[in-house]
Amino acid sequence: MDFIEELKWRGMIHDMMPGTEKQLQKEMTSAYVGIDPTADSLHIGHLVGVMMLKHFQVAGHRPIVLVGGATGMIGDPSMKSSERNLLDEETLRHNQICIKQQLSKLLDFSKEAENRALMVNNYDWMKDFTFLEFIRDVGKHITVNYMMAKDSVKKRLSGDSREGLSFTEFTYQLVQAYDFLYLYNHQNCKIQMGGSDQWGNITTGTELIRRKEGGEAFALTCPLITKTDGGKFGKTETGNVWLDPERTSPYQFYQFWLNTSDEDAGKYIKIFTLYNKEQIDEIIAKHREEPHRRELQKALAREITIRVHSKEDYNTAVEASQILFGKGTTDMLRKLDEKTLLSVFEGVPQFEISKDVIASSTGVIDFLAEKTDIFKSKGEARRMLKDNGVAINKEKVRETYEITGKDLLNEKYILVQKGKKNYFLVKVV
Repeated sequence: MDFIEELKWRGMIHDMMPGTEKQLQKEMTSAYVGIDPTADSLHIGHLVGVMMLKHFQVAGHRPIVLVGGATGMIGDPSMKSSERNLLDEETLRHNQICIKQQLSKLLDFSKEAENRALMVNNYDWMKDFTFLEFIRDVGKHITVNYMMAKDSVKKRLSGDSREGLSFTEFTYQLVQAYDFLYLYNHQNCKIQMGGSDQWGNITTGTELIRRKEGGEAFALTCPLITKTDGGKFGKTETGNVWLDPERTSPYQFYQFWLNTSDEDAGKYIKIFTLYNKEQIDEIIAKHREEPHRRELQKALAREITIRVHSKEDYNTAVEASQILFGKGTTDMLRKLDEKTLLSVFEGVPQFEISKDVIASSTGVIDFLAEKTDIFKSKGEARRMLKDNGVAINKEKVRETYEITGKDLLNEKYILVQKGKKNYFLVKVV
């Protein structure tokens, strides 16, 4: 596979230094992407850089993930309006371990592979680097004029930000440049990749390598991912879409991709999946024939949910989706774990009742109209039950039905459906 050609048709190249392609054709090359360990999980915004490394590895080259333990203590001014919160070493180390576990599903770290992925932490080589050593060995090679010319610096000094730019953040590009120099010398790393907002920091690294070592290194960036409607990619009403199932359930993760617009899905399927060009062209063609079937979104959601989570999690997410939209069965519902159940019915009206209410049994009419407020009166409940308009845990019930402990889902919930679309979740405490 030709790495550059692969990224081109996928729309994943924004800027590239001259000579990058020639270097890749010459030999197996190492390249790195930096990830700031500001949380104990990656979110889907990180996946763009990870996918660049994945294609790089598939093409026979060696990917390096640099966890910014040191730079995470500083804060990158690029495309930001204020300084970030700084983290302590213990937190950073914990986050690194969690991130490595997630990346192991996406990149090959196995010792058998010649181009096996490598994870490094820049804190390991920065922690004993004294300030005097740094300004002598690094600072003298890059002029202030050069640093001031970077867009990330100019933006923060232009008056757009009330807080200005701290000296700590100003030196960020030198610290990142030294990372590139260190990996160049110790891992023969000749390319740094990242988002287009990182171009200034990356090229400072190539300049430092040129000035200090007389060496040649390269930069390659991908476009920042945007949404067609102008919203921020990877954000929902509840915040980031995380890879950690405890932060974003596999069901919610699947739903995020399933609910993308046609235009966004056509772009995302090239960036975030491993489908080849022929497969993607075929999926898009099928989608255009019957857009209401959302085959494009389904293919996107399937591939990425399986890779980030598992085939089992994907199947559960599909079944959970069917439950919400009317095609699910009681058996499907009973198989859902509590977290997925609550994810599926997030936002529906909820009621709490005591276990005493169903200790022996409670008539369904009393349950619906007295123990909960699902119906405003017994008469209304009775009429809808006679019209076959009420379901308990996806099964239609009549007015003689008795609610007992056998109706509990995950030993504490009962799902009530009133008509076709109105759901209520009753929690038994």
